Amino acid sequence: MPDSTSVAEHSIAMQRSPEFQRLRRTFMTFILPMTIVFLAWYLAYVLIASFAPDFFATRLGQSYFTVGLLFGLGQFVSTFALTMLYSRWANRVYDPAADPLAAQMERATGGAL
Repeated sequence: MPDSTSVAEHSIAMQRSPEFQRLRRTFMTFILPMTIVFLAWYLAYVLIASFAPDFFATRLGQSYFTVGLLFGLGQFVSTFALTMLYSRWANRVYDPAADPLAAQMERATGGAL
């Protein structure tokens, strides 16, 4: 079993490798825009609820549904949609690129991770 210094050295070497940097860049180019979109959508919901409560209280036709209710339900729908989108992206793009790096790290450290 390798000592912790060996594992740390391999970890640092892996982080500096072009393959890892490419994987990290791929991750960030997907995650950062999705995070910004989701937070903007959530912030818009909170701001509208705070500063335009009459708008959120607007009924849709003769029903009991309001604009605020639809926005609130939209928060749940968008959370599930983003989760599914991330899961599909990770399975299709990220995991296949990360698996060889994980295997390489396990071989280098003797499975000590």
